[in-house]
Amino acid sequence: MVMWVFGYGSLIWKAGFHYDDRLVGFIKDYRRVFYQGSTDHRGTPEFPGRTVTLEPAQGEVCWGVAYKVSRKEDEEVALTYLEVREKQYDKKAYVDFFTEPSASSPAVTGVMVYIASPDKSNKNYLGPATVEEIAKQIVLAEGPSGPNRDYLFNLEKTLLQMGCKDEHVMKIADNARKLISGVEE
Repeated sequence: MVMWVFGYGSLIWKAGFHYDDRLVGFIKDYRRVFYQGSTDHRGTPEFPGRTVTLEPAQGEVCWGVAYKVSRKEDEEVALTYLEVREKQYDKKAYVDFFTEPSASSPAVTGVMVYIASPDKSNKNYLGPATVEEIAKQIVLAEGPSGPNRDYLFNLEKTLLQMGCKDEHVMKIADNARKLISGVEE
């Protein structure tokens, strides 16, 4: 049995587990949004950072990477690692993964993805805010994994290297750069 995991945030550039293959592609009917609070990696309980989650969005696509984990031992290690790393994400979904925009059938089915839902049980869900508010929070937040802005700029850079122009990410990154340059002048 082979396990596939979809990464759409920091998993894109930092898997943290052994995998046999890595495919660039997308899932359908979801969009990436900076609506999840991070109190354990990119912020603190007193000042949460913001990380991306997925929200259903009919007709949209979310680009990222799918990791193939083939060996049982590697799968167990990866799942244990991901359950800790993604502990603030309260839902798992299994989705179809596509590598070609014109493809009518998926390259891989049943790809596991972690999602932070707006459900009341997700105490770290921050929800929508203006691009300016999200950028300001990201610029100011820092946690055990480093400044929240590093997460934002790594995500933007990695997506652009994949050929993906995610407008939500790019607008927040542009606003963050303006805030940083205004502070440093």
